[in-house]
Amino acid sequence: MSQKMTGKQALLEMLKAEGVKHIFGNPGTSEAPIMDLLGDYPELKYYLTLQESVAMGMGESYARATEKPSFVSLHVDSGLANGIAIMLDALNTGTPMVVTSANYDARKINETKSDLAELVRPVTKWAVELNLPDQIPSAIRRAFNEANSHPKGPVYVGFTANALEGEAEMNIVPSRKVHDSYRPDPKGIAEAASLLLAAKRPMMIVGDRVSEDHANDQAVELAELLGLPVYQSRGAEVSFPTTHPQFFGNHALRVARSREILEEMDLVLAIGMDAMDDLFYWGDIILGPATRLVHIDPIPGRVGRSEPTDVGIVSHCGHALEDLIRSVKPRLTPTLKKEIQGRKSVVVAEAAAKRKAFDDSVSAKWDNKPMIPARMMSELADAMPANAIVVDDSISNRATMRHYFQGEKRGDLRAFRGQSIGGGIGATMGTQIANPDRPVFGIIGDGSAMMTIQGLWTAANDNIPCIFVICNNGMYRVLRVNFEVYQREVLQQKESAGENLPYSDFPTPFDIAGMAGNMGVHGERITDPAEIAPAVHRAVASGKPAVLDIVIDGSL
Repeated sequence: MSQKMTGKQALLEMLKAEGVKHIFGNPGTSEAPIMDLLGDYPELKYYLTLQESVAMGMGESYARATEKPSFVSLHVDSGLANGIAIMLDALNTGTPMVVTSANYDARKINETKSDLAELVRPVTKWAVELNLPDQIPSAIRRAFNEANSHPKGPVYVGFTANALEGEAEMNIVPSRKVHDSYRPDPKGIAEAASLLLAAKRPMMIVGDRVSEDHANDQAVELAELLGLPVYQSRGAEVSFPTTHPQFFGNHALRVARSREILEEMDLVLAIGMDAMDDLFYWGDIILGPATRLVHIDPIPGRVGRSEPTDVGIVSHCGHALEDLIRSVKPRLTPTLKKEIQGRKSVVVAEAAAKRKAFDDSVSAKWDNKPMIPARMMSELADAMPANAIVVDDSISNRATMRHYFQGEKRGDLRAFRGQSIGGGIGATMGTQIANPDRPVFGIIGDGSAMMTIQGLWTAANDNIPCIFVICNNGMYRVLRVNFEVYQREVLQQKESAGENLPYSDFPTPFDIAGMAGNMGVHGERITDPAEIAPAVHRAVASGKPAVLDIVIDGSL
């Protein structure tokens, strides 16, 4: 039944109807109508941030953790522009978010009114700006529906002052779940199964959408069934147990050994990912002529987008894996089973050797001062509670971090998965809000932390008891690492300026622990590895937000 109300009331009533409990935001004058009414809605918890990227980072990680669209409220054009980087990340990686901001009176078309929907249309699934109050319920309903249906992603709804302040008859009806699980084509499954059974040197690469489709168990079953070595693409979510004896860690084209591995394989099974995707250009075609590619992904347009694909299947990852397993099992002859068992033994031995080689490579520097990243990560991993969730924004130390931190299932290990840096502080808080009963640690590079350091104030203001661990190497080390790749691998130069890259150092040191204290968060600066475990235990026991500012060696 309809009832008369203002547009701003209709907005908040729709949020209640959609089950929204948290608003992540940074308000401005144009949002005053919404803020004025929020006091009448105590069931909507507003998290005030001092910079829009913090609100966006919180909303992005909260949505992934809860698997429901988050609601983010930004400010007119300037604030909205500050959120674009993470909006783009959410679009590229399929995070459901409803982002809003308010605009000026629609009659100011000749003065200062920006076209907000046009501003963010390239980084959203759908963008609209409303001028009438009675547009609000249906637009919000569609926004949640769009955000939460495949391919998931951010949507934007803007409100002029007219829409918020005007009155109209409203129907408050929430969105409903859209069941959109793609079933794989049987012919494609049959072709993929034949290629897998014929392959002598196959490998599997899993992406985040395996985890998002809750297909981890099926990925494990297929890997064990066929004796496949398993790698993860980027690895923002746990899409395969990192402790599994067939797991080899992240696969990144910018690492020379990763490209060499592809040359050694005769088949690559890529599931739930953008295949052969990287910052650098490694050629129009990555795989050799003798290597087949089977690519499975739920998002139309991603399969076969860049790399020639022998078998491409657009499907829910879990359904495709289940059908592959059903197709493969009856065709496993005794000869094939024996061959697969031999392959599995080799794969398990190679995975163990890879881990041992890493341990051996850092042993000589284990007691160095300043401490090496491996020592920091080892001490930190040993000190953390068993039920901790780790948010990985460790940037250039990610490979080292992933050696020491393990994830058995989705949610144990979560990365800020943007191409830009600066999202880790917000992502840590959003993850903690979504998981109030588990300790959350954000492992964050110092350069990334400084981009949204204002987020520490929000942690203090709302007593979000997460723990921010800063990898303080005094530089933009990721720039040096990537420049090293660019010069040695892309340009094929014998010498690299990566270690001496200009404008990548922070000659005036960041005292991030001191900054934390000034914002109301307990901070400790740590230089001795022996200090890490006691600091972790103090931080967890406090039940309050804390910063552990750990000084490490940044040399390449």
